Amino acid sequence: MEQSFYDQVFELVRLIPKGRVTSYGAIAKSLGAGGSARMVGYAMSNAHLAHPTIPAHRVVNSSGLLTGKFHFSDPNLMQEMLEKEGVVVKNDKIQNFKQHFWDPLIEL
Repeated sequence: MEQSFYDQVFELVRLIPKGRVTSYGAIAKSLGAGGSARMVGYAMSNAHLAHPTIPAHRVVNSSGLLTGKFHFSDPNLMQEMLEKEGVVVKNDKIQNFKQHFWDPLIEL
């Protein structure tokens, strides 16, 4: 049985290492759907329904902004979870974004 796009996104997000982040676009590109970053965003807005759980806090926009933070039960939770993993966030933006960026096309 073929996996749905959402399931493919969730499977990939589960592979993001602690202390690293990736973008909606990088996920889409690695799944062969380069122009579908928005669809990855839709999938991530449903991540709370997935089992096993998904480290959704590790997915940000291409500039390192925490654009998905309002999908968490507390909008500060995304930043708190990243900071527990050693990622510094200021004004909703990941500092040293390139250093923390995990590219699934290169690192899988």
